[in-house]
Formats: sequence, structure tokens, C-alpha cells
Amino acid sequence: MRVFSFVAALVVASILYVYIFQRPALYAWMGWSETVQEPGAVAATDAPGTAAPDTTDLVKVVVRRSEAQQIDTAVVLRGQTEAAREVNVQSETSAVVISEPLRKGAQVEAGQALCRLDEGTRGVALEQARAQLDEARARVPESAARLDQALAQLDEARINQNASSKLSEGGFASTTRVANADAAVASALAAVESARAGLQGAQSGIRSAEAAVASAEKEIERLTIKAPFGGLLESDTAELGALLQPGALCATIIQLDPIKLVAFVPETEVSRVRPGAPAGAQLVAGDSTAPTGRGAPVQGQVTFLSRSADEMTRTFRVEIEVPNPDLSIRDGQTAEILISAAGATAHLLPQSALTLNDEGTLGVRTIDSDAIVEFHEVRLMRDTPDGVWLTGLGDKADVIVLGQEYVIAGVRVAPTWQELSQ
Repeated sequence: MRVFSFVAALVVASILYVYIFQRPALYAWMGWSETVQEPGAVAATDAPGTAAPDTTDLVKVVVRRSEAQQIDTAVVLRGQTEAAREVNVQSETSAVVISEPLRKGAQVEAGQALCRLDEGTRGVALEQARAQLDEARARVPESAARLDQALAQLDEARINQNASSKLSEGGFASTTRVANADAAVASALAAVESARAGLQGAQSGIRSAEAAVASAEKEIERLTIKAPFGGLLESDTAELGALLQPGALCATIIQLDPIKLVAFVPETEVSRVRPGAPAGAQLVAGDSTAPTGRGAPVQGQVTFLSRSADEMTRTFRVEIEVPNPDLSIRDGQTAEILISAAGATAHLLPQSALTLNDEGTLGVRTIDSDAIVEFHEVRLMRDTPDGVWLTGLGDKADVIVLGQEYVIAGVRVAPTWQELSQ
């Protein structure tokens, strides 16, 4: 019995081997024609106007006739929201807080007081500086009068000098008198210069006093720490009684309207992005009551594109400004961003049609009118649930969608045409 089972198994194995691996030779010996379709192939029809060639020894492939379509391309990025402005409002002087704190989350307007500090002796210093200014201003008329007096004395000394000189020429005045007149002129000149210096000193005193007044007024102005712009408090303001030193934090303010969408564009796509280009985005997390649980789509435009790449990632920062009047978009939310780019002509093909050649280049294999295989390098434009959009092919192409891994460029194949509805 064991011998019979072994012989039966050997006979069955031989029959299966001949039927599977030597089927064309078996059919030729028995005078049959092979019409069995390759397993896994889709229903197909012959290409219109083509004669059925002898495909006995050719590799069978499934081919789809594809036509290019015009599509609106977009640069797809993943980024996050970022406040338009954020600032830590800090103290510029040293004093104790005397105002009640504002709580975080509060809406503040530009110029609104956030922290008020104790004045201390700063008011007295301001009054002293103003008094010194008044005193400096009072010295100016006195110095001007002394200058006028010195100029008048100089004129008198020159008149006397001129008279003594003429009398000396006629022999009516002594040499001593002429020398005294010259000395009087020199003394008057010195008095004029001294008076001018006094006037300039008085004017410098005014400017110094004005600077002291301005410094005292600025010091008092620093006691009220104001919001530089309208926004939301991200932290409580400084607590009542807290001592603030220069550089100490009073509050943190963020501005969320408009809000920025920030992403990083790879260098292969940066040439397709332009400042001012329209852009759309959808927040990954949004309204929990929405069917998808995602945020509502938002629209904006590109306001900034970096000219310098990040040294680590070799990407370029791009910013998109989006209106946010109701402040529903928060800082730091993840967003899926699409930036509009110039349209392109592309083919929609199944992702499985993609293959690599011997050099590792991404592409697809097609056939020409003689069913000869060709390889075309392609560029992936967009991935969709229906397939991938590819560029690099002509307006029409016969693309091998099944069996492309078993053929190479230059060989003839036996194509089976796939219906477009499939």
C-alpha cells in the first residue's frame, strides 16, 4: 500500500508539473490553443484597431491608457499656529507694585496700565530739577547784560585809543597816554570774552536743567507699566506689594488677531512658493462636535518666505497670515497647510504602477504602438485616495499597471488593456 501511495503521488506531481510549467508545449503537442487569462488580471479588451499578435512566448502585462489632465497644484505642509506678536512686559525701574493684579486671559488694550509702582521720592526729585531749570533760565538775562556792558566798554576803550593816537601824532599826547589807551582796549576785549563765556555757561545750565527734568519725568513715567499693544494676558500681572527690579516681569501679552501659520518648506518645493500666494489650512484639532472632530478650514496668504535655509533641516520658514477675529485659533495648534502654486499637467495613476529602474530612478514603464516597453522618469505631484498625480509623461501614455516589475525597457510584451472604469 505504501508503494502504491508513493507511485500515485509521483504521477500526480508529474501531471501538475507538465500542466503548470510546460503548459505551452503540452497545448502545442495536443493541438490546443491557449486562451486562459493570467490569474489576477482585470477584465480587459483589445485596444481598438489592433490585431491580436502571437503572445505565446511574451510576458503578459496589464496596460492602462492614460490622458493628462490640468490640475491645480499645491504645496502641502504641516505646521503650527503662532501668535502674531508676543512680548514679556518688563519693569524699567526699581519700585514696589501698588496696583491690584490683572488675571491671565483678560483682554487688554494698547496703552492700558498693567502695573503701577510706588513713586517714592521721585516727585521731589522732579520738583528739584524744575527749580534748577528756573534758576538756570534766570541767569541768562544777567549774563546777556554783562555781555552788553563789556561790549560798550570795548567801544569806549577803542574811541579813547583812537583819540590818544591822533593826539600823539600831533605832539599833544604823551606816549604813556597812548599805552594806557591800548591797555584799556585789551582789558575791554577780555571782559567781552568773559561775558560771552558766562552767557554760554548760563545757556548750558538751562540745557542741563532741562535734561534733569526730562530724566525725572521719564522716571516717573516708568512707574506705570503699560500694554504695548492690544491682546490677551498670558500670565497674571505682578502681585500687589511685589518689588520689581529693572528687567523683572510685569506680564506676558500675546496678540492672536491676525494669527500666523508657520511651516518649513523643503528645498525641492521652495521655488513653487511665492509671497502673497493664497493659502488654506485646517487645524488638526478643533470642534469636538464637528463630524470629523477637526477645526474649520481657514484662508490666508503667504506673508514671509525665508531666504536662508535652516542649517540642520535644510528647509525654509514660511509664514501665512490668517484672520482670527473671534480668537478661536490658539497659539501652538497643529495645522495642515496647502499653499497654492502654478497649475500643471499630470496623469492620475495607481501608486502600484510606480517602479524603479536599475539606477534607482523613480518612474513608470509604458509601451509604444509596437508593444515595446519604455521607461519614463516621473515626478510625484500629489497623493490622493484615487491614486497619485505624476508629471513627466506626454499628453497620452500607455502605462503598464500590472506586471511592470517583470519586464525591462526594450522588450516586447503581450498587453491586456484595462478599462478606465476599472
